[in-house]
Amino acid sequence: MLYISDETIDHWIKEDVPYMDLTTLTLGIGGHKGKIRFTAREYTVLSGVEEVLRIFTKLGVKPIRSLPSGSAVNKGDVFIEAEGLASSLHMAWKLSMNILEYSSGITTRTKKMVDKVKAVNPEMTVLATRKSFPGTKELSIKAILAGGAIPHRLGLSETILIFKQHLAFLGDINDLARVIRQNKAYTCEKKIIVEVETLDDARLLIEAGVSGLQFDKLPANDLKLIVAQIRGINPNIVLLGAGGINGDNIEEFAHTGIDAAVTTAMYFGKPSDIGVTMVTI
Repeated sequence: MLYISDETIDHWIKEDVPYMDLTTLTLGIGGHKGKIRFTAREYTVLSGVEEVLRIFTKLGVKPIRSLPSGSAVNKGDVFIEAEGLASSLHMAWKLSMNILEYSSGITTRTKKMVDKVKAVNPEMTVLATRKSFPGTKELSIKAILAGGAIPHRLGLSETILIFKQHLAFLGDINDLARVIRQNKAYTCEKKIIVEVETLDDARLLIEAGVSGLQFDKLPANDLKLIVAQIRGINPNIVLLGAGGINGDNIEEFAHTGIDAAVTTAMYFGKPSDIGVTMVTI
């Protein structure tokens, strides 16, 4: 379960309803009682359901039935049904639909990639980068978890992940290896992952004691050869493939022997198509 605070939920509501629903007020229909239903218009793996139910509760809408995040639904399936006053239903409608469509779009793409990987290599993991749109991290993380992936890292305060951009302030790969040897004890409880481009650099960093190596934008066939050579040097080191991995080519990378594929692809694509209907009761 991912914790999202009441303050965040309140902020989402306040952002969409700063004062009142002027349309419902003008039409004079706010006091009518009704029912709202959310229906999948295509195959979808759900996310954001629990947050929508919390929005309902805050706005006085009573949930009748729902399916949890991570559930797969097909075209025509009703997965949330609730009832309340028309004023409350209309305040909850678009905010809830936006959360469900964007979150479920991410989850659906994630699940498809995870399924492709697991069919080839059940031990391999799909890692989602932190390249989600700013301000949406909580919903994005929940969405990728519901699809069966996990975060690559949640932020700069987590895993030590070293890129060539860091080398601009260190010198060269030899300087990096020296710094890793000198400072490894300082962060003994943390993993050190380094992005590398050549087998020689990989060997040097393995000797320096890194926890893992990340290869960026290497074609799957080239990566497979390097992985086999590195496993001969150290069979226990974590090996990651990154850069350009998406739903169309992730199966190729599942054949390379890497421990995980690092990808941003689940964040970019169309939202799930979800229909909303209301009826009076």
